[in-house]
Amino acid sequence: MKKHLNTLFVTTQGAYLNKEGETVVVSVDREKKLQLPIHTLDGIVCFGRVLCSPYLMGFCADRDVAISFLSEHGRFLARVQGPVSGNVLLRREQYRRADNMDASAQIAHGVLVGKLANSRTVLQRVVRDHGDKVDAAGINSAANHISALLKSTGSDVPLDSLRGMEGDAARVYFGAFDHLIVNKANGFSFNGRNRRPPLDPVNCLLSFVYTLLLHDVRSALESVGLDSAVGFLHRDRPGRPSLALDMMEEFRPVIADRLVLSLINRGQAAKKDFSTQETGAVTMSDELRKTVLVTYQKRKQDEIFHPFLEEKVTVGLLFSTQALLLARHLRGDLDAYPPFVWR
Repeated sequence: MKKHLNTLFVTTQGAYLNKEGETVVVSVDREKKLQLPIHTLDGIVCFGRVLCSPYLMGFCADRDVAISFLSEHGRFLARVQGPVSGNVLLRREQYRRADNMDASAQIAHGVLVGKLANSRTVLQRVVRDHGDKVDAAGINSAANHISALLKSTGSDVPLDSLRGMEGDAARVYFGAFDHLIVNKANGFSFNGRNRRPPLDPVNCLLSFVYTLLLHDVRSALESVGLDSAVGFLHRDRPGRPSLALDMMEEFRPVIADRLVLSLINRGQAAKKDFSTQETGAVTMSDELRKTVLVTYQKRKQDEIFHPFLEEKVTVGLLFSTQALLLARHLRGDLDAYPPFVWR
């Protein structure tokens, strides 16, 4: 399994990254600001006007360090990745399963179980920890609805029905999301999911963290030799990393949503950190973006219990762990894909 390493986030506009020996150098206005050995990195994420030398891109591709380019506000633009690793037989099996609706439904079922169980746990944890500050009845109602959906799922349920359940669960979950914001004094509220562009601060935070999560999940899948574009719950669409979106589902509530709620409830994000453009798009300040990146990186270093492996792993390793378990299922080593279920 790939060792959990750091992701280098470069947010300084006008920064230039180049290769120097076995290191990555970050310079601003020709002044060297940072120098990191390549073996300490598993990814580089560049925001906005950040340039990379061709030699560095080739160097990173050779060392299996993915480079992602995002807009200044976190919208994904492009990605530089080396040759696809792994066994071609694994990818052929992935394609065969994806072309078969019944086989796709079996894997999609695992993904959906992870998403629903983790969404329910996030809701229940808020009631447990802040029951006197939130609409406990409303949150419990949403959790019960998701529990009922969870009982209705099964590996023999058709794929279209599973997709319908996923949509229903998301509607109920985000319908209760505003109740999860405990610190109402800072003026944050949530009135539904929107993303292209995000039209309020909460959606702005969610979209940004989902982008970071997608980068890491996609890298993990490709590191074990899977094609991140061919999914099971999410079907093929040009340019869409469907398998990465599949695997993200089980991590969204536990990692991304809880991180956003933590930033808001702890007062690390404030309304003054956001601005609204003429188009209606809401963007965050550079300072808040750096706070989110640091918090996300720290979160990846936390340890969490993995019920299938029955051992603790770092959050950052979860992505590679699940990618490896999916690959083992496709190879026939596991009868079903075991999603990560947070307890």
